[in-house]
Amino acid sequence: MANVKSQVKRNKTNEKRRQRNKAAKSELKTRIKTALQATEQGDEQAAEHVRMAAKRLDKAAARGIIHPNQAANRKSALMRTAARSAAARRP
Repeated sequence: MANVKSQVKRNKTNEKRRQRNKAAKSELKTRIKTALQATEQGDEQAAEHVRMAAKRLDKAAARGIIHPNQAANRKSALMRTAARSAAARRP
């Protein structure tokens, strides 16, 4: 346990940020999973789900929750998977 008042406060703020980041990362995973499932099933809302997942990835990168390069890599993989699923459904 910290003995210095500033370190006690720092520990509290770090915990708040950790919880906030944890929630944001969880939402990211959920959005990506929903988008992938929608594209695989051929849902008409698939494009919207992919767009929302990409938007959340950009927001997380802007807020420093994930690294910008990681956001770009995840978006690229998501778009590539969505395109493959769409191409597979075309006759």
